[in-house]
Amino acid sequence: MKKYFVLAIALTLGFSVVAQKKELKTADNELDKGNFEKAAVALDAAEALLGSMDDKYKSQYYLLRSVFYLNNGEPDFNTIKKSMEALKLATAPAQEQGVKNQIQNLKAHLVNKGTSLLQSEDYKTSSDYFESAYKLVPNDTVYLFYAASTAVNAKLYDRSLAMYEELRSLGYTGVEQNYLATNKETQVEEFFGSKVLRDLSVKSKSHINPRDETTKSKFPEIIKNIALIYVQNGENEKALQAMAVARAESPDDLNLLLTEANVHYKLGDVNKSEELYKLAVDKNPLNPELYFNLGVVNSEINNYEKSKKYYLKAIELKPEYKTAHINLASVIEQQAINYYEDMNKLGTSKADDLKYEEFKSKRKLLYLELLSHLLKALELAPNDYNLTRSISITYSNIGDDVKYNEYKVLADALEPK
Repeated sequence: MKKYFVLAIALTLGFSVVAQKKELKTADNELDKGNFEKAAVALDAAEALLGSMDDKYKSQYYLLRSVFYLNNGEPDFNTIKKSMEALKLATAPAQEQGVKNQIQNLKAHLVNKGTSLLQSEDYKTSSDYFESAYKLVPNDTVYLFYAASTAVNAKLYDRSLAMYEELRSLGYTGVEQNYLATNKETQVEEFFGSKVLRDLSVKSKSHINPRDETTKSKFPEIIKNIALIYVQNGENEKALQAMAVARAESPDDLNLLLTEANVHYKLGDVNKSEELYKLAVDKNPLNPELYFNLGVVNSEINNYEKSKKYYLKAIELKPEYKTAHINLASVIEQQAINYYEDMNKLGTSKADDLKYEEFKSKRKLLYLELLSHLLKALELAPNDYNLTRSISITYSNIGDDVKYNEYKVLADALEPK
C-alpha cells in the first residue's frame, strides 16, 4: 500500500509539471500571435500552479506575465508598474535574453509615453513615466533628469528637488559625444550612433565634413534648479550654497549669473544683486533686460538717478519696452513726490517762497517727463485702464483740466466692471 501511495504522488507531480509546461507554452504561443484573451486564460491557469512550480518555470511565467501586461491593449501607468514588478521575478538564467528584450521594450514604451504626455502638458504623469524608465535602467541617468525637469513643470518642487539632489550625488552632467557628417546628396548634417558608423559613411563617400561635438554639461542647470527650489522653500542659505557650486562650475554662464542676482534680490541683498547684474551687463552689454533689472534694483534703494539711467538705457536698446517706460514713470513720480514733501516743509519767508516756486517748477518738469513715458506706454497698450487713469491724474497734478477730463473719460470707459 505504501508503494502505491509513493507512486501516486510521483504521478501527480509528473502531471503537474506537464500541465505547467503546457500552459506556459500556450501562453507564449498566444502572445506571439497577439491573442491576448487566450494568453490570459493560459497565464491564469499557470498561476494556479505556481505553488508547485520550480524556479525555472516560475521565472518563465513572470516574464510572460510582464509581456502580457505591456502588450495587452494600451496599458495605463498602473499596468506598466505591474509589468515591471513581474519582470523583477523573472530571474532564471534561461530567461536572461528574454528579460533583456523585455527591459528594452518597457523602456521604449515608458520613454515614448512620457514624451507624448509632454504634448498634452500632463507633466506629473510624464514625470512618473520618465522616473520609471530610470528605475528600470538605472544606468540611463538622463531619464531621471527628464523626470526632475517635468516635475518642476508640474510644480512638484519637493519631488523634483529629491531627483536633482540624486543627480548631483551621482555626478550627472549629461555630457554626450555626438558624431556628425554632412549627407553629400542632401547637404544636410546628420547624427550617427557611433564614430565607427560615421567614419564608414565618410569612407564610402556618401557623407563629407565629419566632425565631433561635445554637448554642454547639464550640471549647472541642475544646481540652478536646486537653488531656485530652495528659494521657493525659504531655504536661502542652501540656495546660495548651491549657486556658489554652479558658478564655480560655469563662471561664464550668463543664466547662472542672473539667477544668483535674482536670488540675492529676493533675499533683500540689493547691493550684491546690483554687483552681479553689472557683471552680467559686462558680458552682454546690448541686453535691455539687464539694464531694466539694474533699474529695478536701484529704485529699491531709492537711488533714483541711477535707476532712471538704467531704464533709459533699456529703452534706448528696446524703444517698445512698455514695462521700462512704466517703471521709469514710477521713479520720476517718486522724485516729484519728494519735491512736494520738500515744498510742504518750507516756511513763509521770502526765501522760502522763492524756494517753493523753484521746487514747483522742477516738479512740473518731472510730471511732464513722466507723462511722456506714460503716453508712450499707452501707445503700446491703448486699452490699459491703469495707464489711462495714471495719465488723467498726472494731468490733474499739473493743472491741465482739459487733458485731465479727456483721459478721465477714457479711463472710465476702460474701467473693469
